[in-house]
Amino acid sequence: MNLYRITKAELAFGDHPLLNNADFHINRGEKICILGRNGAGKSTLLKVIAGDLHLDSGETNIRSETKIARLPQDPPKESNGVVYQYVAKGLGEVGQALARFYQLSQDTQADLNELADIQQKIDKLDGWQFEPKIQQVISRLGLEADAELSGLSGGWLRKVALAQALVVEPDILLLDEPTNHLDYQSINWLEQFLKEYNGALVFISHDRAFVRNVANRIVDLDRGRLISYERGYEQYLIDKEAFLKAEEVENKKFDDKLAQEETWIRQGIKARRTRNEGRVRHLQQMRKERAQRRDVQGTANLNLDEAKRSGKLVAEVKNLSYRYSDELNIVEDFSCVIMRGDKIGLIGPNGCGKSTFIKLILGQLTPDSGSVKLGTNLDIVYFDQYRDQLDEEMSVIDNVADGKQDVVFNGRSRHALGYLQDFLFSPQRARSPVKSLSGGEKNRLLLAKLFLKPANLLVLDEPTNDLDVETLELLEELIDSYQGTLLLVSHDREFVDNTVTSSFFFHGGGQIEEFMGGYDAIIPYLKEKEARLKQIQNDKSEPSQKKAVEKPRNTKVKLSYKQKRLLESLPQTIESLETQISALQDEINSPEFFTLEADITQAKLESLNKLEEELETAFEQWEELESLENE
Repeated sequence: MNLYRITKAELAFGDHPLLNNADFHINRGEKICILGRNGAGKSTLLKVIAGDLHLDSGETNIRSETKIARLPQDPPKESNGVVYQYVAKGLGEVGQALARFYQLSQDTQADLNELADIQQKIDKLDGWQFEPKIQQVISRLGLEADAELSGLSGGWLRKVALAQALVVEPDILLLDEPTNHLDYQSINWLEQFLKEYNGALVFISHDRAFVRNVANRIVDLDRGRLISYERGYEQYLIDKEAFLKAEEVENKKFDDKLAQEETWIRQGIKARRTRNEGRVRHLQQMRKERAQRRDVQGTANLNLDEAKRSGKLVAEVKNLSYRYSDELNIVEDFSCVIMRGDKIGLIGPNGCGKSTFIKLILGQLTPDSGSVKLGTNLDIVYFDQYRDQLDEEMSVIDNVADGKQDVVFNGRSRHALGYLQDFLFSPQRARSPVKSLSGGEKNRLLLAKLFLKPANLLVLDEPTNDLDVETLELLEELIDSYQGTLLLVSHDREFVDNTVTSSFFFHGGGQIEEFMGGYDAIIPYLKEKEARLKQIQNDKSEPSQKKAVEKPRNTKVKLSYKQKRLLESLPQTIESLETQISALQDEINSPEFFTLEADITQAKLESLNKLEEELETAFEQWEELESLENE
């Protein structure tokens, strides 16, 4: 059943068509991933579905009473207020009123007249029914209603934004790069949450592992066309490659035919006198089609200006400790040696101190104790996740070339526009201000800027956010062939697994552990650890009597004299109890038993119950002592 449909959609910004005669639909319960190159218009498509943008032409049809909510690409920038207020505002006017009431109710100095007015407004809007929904969503996402937004990390702010989208209980949920700024634990949680989500889901993501695990349909936005692939991500990769090859063959046939017709029309005067006017009109149509064709955008040409080799020792860390406060311990007594050619992933939850650890290694922060000794001949390039090295107001080319027309790469001068084309920036795009770029384009630009610098120590802090799949794969290849040393922070599991040789895992509380490999080594370890903790919790929740019996079975203890005597006497005790119980049961089972007076029957029933409890205890004691003796 279609919840939403777009037919023959046209949308362009300037001379750059984002949708060209495009069709698209959303069915109930589908999990759709929109894929495409950076700048292809994926986020714009979500804005069209949400009703925030209108098509230049074409039709949109939405099933009546269908609710749509959109989670934008970036975390909320709003820093005032608490979680409850931000989530409640997703409900519109009634949400605004509930948010204000919540704020006033927490303030002991609040104006009581205003509080009464807000209460009256909520009553009028029948808004109290939404209060439990807000609390339920906040609890479901593991948030704290009173937490200040200003104190939350990017990952937690993403959860807050998701809560605001979910509180309206949408039939269609739109997510733009939902895994950005989330740590691996939050990504695992989000995957499971979205798999169980009953509504339709349309999302944009370049996290390949996430797409594989969540999407059941892929829609490819390619040069203004929307092409649907129904069989998941792996089959999409195969079908997409086949489609591009078939398109290449068809385009070659068309171009060959066009070349023949162009040769014919340019023949001498005699040929022009006898030419077929229908053939001329067909040639004009072919010229028009060729002019309108949008060729496949090329792949980025990523190259890194590698400096001369560093010394064999890159960094020696001894007993490193650093903390922000008593509550926030980043590193505690950590030692390691980083050698030339090591490719190390820094993995851990948001806020655990990965970026701080990098600054300690690079000498940008002074440790509380311990030491960091850097090797010789180091040329360091540092990719900052916040892209602070880009000036948003300047143009793309000025950010790279500092106002010049040429750049120097690998010791040779190159025109800046030509160099930027290697990173898929057309001359027109290169003259645009940075603030007009998409998130992925900004990351590509920062890579272009940094790769001009010779480097034998490459430090990449979240370089994968917003990059399209093709660029991710090229960056993987570049790192694989890179001869220098790499420190990488990324929550993209597949990217990390394809690039690093070892990892530092941040447990929290200053504890860092080294693993060989990336997430492929750490996640199984964490799952096993979690299973052990659950088992321990289950053991603690069992009856104390059972624990007392089971605990000694795993402990080798020599029996005391008293225990030996008890073990020897227990069989006889058990036999005696069984005889008494049997006799009582025979008496109780007789027809005359319940003709006796009530106090007599009640006494005998209580006696039977007591003897059965004694028998059970005797059996448990005998099993316990027997087990100890065997050990």
